[in-house]
Amino acid sequence: MTLIKSISGIRGTIGGLPGDSLTPIDIVRFTSAYGAQLRSKQVKSSYTVVIGRDARISGEMASMLVAGTLMGMGIHVIDLGFATTPTVEIGVTHHMADGGIILTASHNPGQWNALKLLNASGEFISAEEGAGLLEIVSRDSTEFAQATELGKISRFSRMDDIHIEAVCAMPLVDIPAIRQARFKVAIDCVNSVGGIILPALLKKLGVDEITELYCSPTGLFPHNPEPLPQHLGDISHEVVKQKADVGFVVDPDVDRLVIVNEDGSMFGEEYTLVAVADYVLQQKPGNTVSNLSSTLALRDITHKYGGSYKAAPVGEVNVVREMKNTQAVIGGEGNGGIIYPALHYGRDALAGIALFLTHLARSGMKCSALRKTYPNYFNSKNKIELAPDVNVDALIDAVRLKYRDFPVNDLDGIRIDFDREWVHLRKSNTEPIIRVISESTSPEKAENLAAKMIAEINALVG
Repeated sequence: MTLIKSISGIRGTIGGLPGDSLTPIDIVRFTSAYGAQLRSKQVKSSYTVVIGRDARISGEMASMLVAGTLMGMGIHVIDLGFATTPTVEIGVTHHMADGGIILTASHNPGQWNALKLLNASGEFISAEEGAGLLEIVSRDSTEFAQATELGKISRFSRMDDIHIEAVCAMPLVDIPAIRQARFKVAIDCVNSVGGIILPALLKKLGVDEITELYCSPTGLFPHNPEPLPQHLGDISHEVVKQKADVGFVVDPDVDRLVIVNEDGSMFGEEYTLVAVADYVLQQKPGNTVSNLSSTLALRDITHKYGGSYKAAPVGEVNVVREMKNTQAVIGGEGNGGIIYPALHYGRDALAGIALFLTHLARSGMKCSALRKTYPNYFNSKNKIELAPDVNVDALIDAVRLKYRDFPVNDLDGIRIDFDREWVHLRKSNTEPIIRVISESTSPEKAENLAAKMIAEINALVG
């Protein structure tokens, strides 16, 4: 069983012993610490938190515990029920709440669940707030409300509609063009909340022919929920069978978007952001941001339109911070995460779908042809497992010293840039592991670069 407490929240497998896995006791402790931190930020007569959950089978239990704990602290709760992560984020600002909690383990398998924690802006709490939260959890001394001061709960069922309306109202979304294109679209929503909201969005966008695959929100995932090519054989087959123009795949909480070409091939999760950014930058040139492990293709596209590209440490909160610093018009992560500030500062697959369909409609191309217009880069993702007594920081420092004559970014581990290729070394916070991510202009070059770096690290270990 697994329980991971971090500055970004708590996640783990359901069941087992407190402290070893995600049990009701752990959920209550973390939620009460979040409530205590909320109250400490500002003295008010009342506080409100928006909550929502994906469809995994432990969600109802976890949601009831979270709601009850917050109420026990005198905090009012607005429960959205089934809701995507971006829907809850928008819900926080819509209801002018003090924060939000999303019950989802994102792409993790069904036995996992987690609490994602939001601030009053509907954005993930900062690293500093996360560290303070962990301190409160360690003290385990939260004070609860008296009987006459308990919070109340209300349920709000219209948040999906409000989210869809906001996406469709974005100035760069061209519904007449999408409708005129008469797209056939296939979707795989892995039996989670995407199965509720994506068909409704597509109909609002003017798509009449929708093939729905795994759209019943049972929480029984039909395949590994991480939207990687090896898990997407069914949707690939269905796109070809139905002669669809495009396929869309989302993870259980709908903050990642993967695109399938009309011939069943993968557009590439790294290229979801590249394609959407290409369209946005055509209309509104500006700056972009992605994380250090994302493709160079976004940099190339940004420079094409005269903008500036920046790479942030891995993690949505870090990307958002850098986007605000550089006033980026679009950003995100190479795992299919689109962050479009004109809507909100959060990864949002709905925004990605609307912008991509507009781009595809206006281009007049097939999906696979559009993909071929972008620079080709290829990733290789590996890890080095080390003995527990190995000083991982010292190893990374030794590599940094060896490559000191090359451009090195040390905001998050180290990333070393070469000519049209790079390698990123990141230390795991929970295991004696170094993750090695490389990119180059061919799969073989990316793998060779990673293999070279792994060999050098192993030599340093001795």
